[in-house]
Amino acid sequence: MKYARKDAKAYARAHMKGIWAAALTPFSDTLAIDEDGFRRNIRHWLDELKIDGLFIAGKQGEFFSMSIEERKKSFELAVEAAAGRGQTIMSCSDQNMDVVIDLARHAQKVGADYIVVHAPILHFFKAQDETLYEYYRTIAGKVDIGIALWSHPDSGYLMSPQLCNRLADIENVVAIKYSVPRPMYAELTRLASDRILVSTASEEEWLDNILELGWQLYLCSSPPYLLQTAHDLRMREYTDLAFRGEAGKARAVRDSLNPVREALRGTRPAEKPHAHQKYWQELLGQVGGRVRPPMLELTQEEKAATRAAFEACGLKAGPPLAKAG
Repeated sequence: MKYARKDAKAYARAHMKGIWAAALTPFSDTLAIDEDGFRRNIRHWLDELKIDGLFIAGKQGEFFSMSIEERKKSFELAVEAAAGRGQTIMSCSDQNMDVVIDLARHAQKVGADYIVVHAPILHFFKAQDETLYEYYRTIAGKVDIGIALWSHPDSGYLMSPQLCNRLADIENVVAIKYSVPRPMYAELTRLASDRILVSTASEEEWLDNILELGWQLYLCSSPPYLLQTAHDLRMREYTDLAFRGEAGKARAVRDSLNPVREALRGTRPAEKPHAHQKYWQELLGQVGGRVRPPMLELTQEEKAATRAAFEACGLKAGPPLAKAG
């Protein structure tokens, strides 16, 4: 690791900055991980799209359809491809705590920068704060690597700002992906921003969170590589303008992406987010690939509608990403 456990918070505050994207995992026609395609995407995202870090094997990455060994392999591929280019955070989420700890130790061993663990589904629970505190305290005690918390509605509840503030005192808890309404993450920022980096997945709220809440980290979803091309880095541009305090210019650039956002949002079937985003990747010249069950593929009609919206939104497709030599 690049830091000691006791220095995890300070290291994250110094290095965990900017735009981080949640990687989709490309699967081949046989539904195997497309390892070469994954490497090509990572190099493109970090080198050409100027993304600062990557969130590997999360919900966007279809971790729920992957074996433990495949998840470990995806960690290894990402660390290898990102070396010297950008940072990595590995999703170690699972309902079984032993699996979480096994994945976390593997991420630490292979050279990941951080891990992320989402709040588990807790069947029959009404008041879960003590359970969740012990859950994260136990995991944190088994590894030295910096840990990001992750609270989202899929768990069946949302962790309160007060609980997250308490969790922020754990030595190697360094960040949180807080997929909650803005008043909740604003409150957590007020309570705990001296001990934990607060972020959320909404790209449309990212600029205001820099300017109004002083955030340094977008952690994270797929917009950084779906809204941009190598010749059109408007998310990177408005982010850098905001960090320099040029709010008016940043808002103008942010708002100029509205046609792209609408094209993505307006053509995405509610039950097919992964397939839709992978097809959009292919339109951009990236490696998309198939989705694994239980995810559903797009129909030809859905592809045609997406392609028409893509061609009208103002982003230009580049050539397919070159294969490794």
